[in-house]
Order: sequence, then C-alpha cells, then structure tokens
Amino acid sequence: MSELLPDGSNQAVNGRGVAIPLDAVPAEDTVSGSPRQGIAELGSIGGCEVGIWELRSGIVTDTEVDELFVVLSGGAIIEFLDEDRSVEVGPGDTVRLIAGSRTRWTVEDHIRKVYIAAE
Repeated sequence: MSELLPDGSNQAVNGRGVAIPLDAVPAEDTVSGSPRQGIAELGSIGGCEVGIWELRSGIVTDTEVDELFVVLSGGAIIEFLDEDRSVEVGPGDTVRLIAGSRTRWTVEDHIRKVYIAAE
C-alpha cells in the first residue's frame, strides 16, 4: 500500500473519509465477535510510522508498541490488563500507549484513530 502523505509533499487527507480495506482479526487475538481491522499508511516522520487504523465490532487483545493516537470516529473501551484499569475513548480523545502493555479493546460499532508509532 502506498503512503497517503509521502515525504517531501505538502498534502492533506480527510482521516474520516479514507477508504480502509478491513480483514478479519486473527483468531488468537479475538475474544468475542467477528472483528475486522485495517490500516491506511499515511507516511513516516522522525522515524515513526503514521497511519489510520480502524477496528469494527468485537473484543480483541493486543500487546502495544509505543504509540500516541487521536480518535477520529467511533469509540472503544480499552482495558489495560497489567494495570487492572480501563478508559473509554471517543472522538477527539488522545491516548498514549506504552510498548509491551497488554490491552483488551471492546468496540460496539467501530473505532478509527490516527496514530504515530515507534517503528
């Protein structure tokens, strides 16, 4: 997939309108439902990957990388399994994830976020 915002180019994209092909979440990461996810690569900056990620309907687990994200649409409850706490996020919320954190994402409809992650 090509980058939507390549280096050396002043460009803009509507993050809520970008078409993102969705694939089934691997069975080992699925807790409940039939969740689907996908990524649109925006580019890179300062050695970090920048993109848009979407997850649809279900409960999934993940082990995080160092990441900062802003929710564009939808929402989720993110449980931090090693900390025994959770946060509910929606449009406009900004979240920092620490590498190695184990999480469980509960998504009723969808969540779409723009993220910056350490490569």
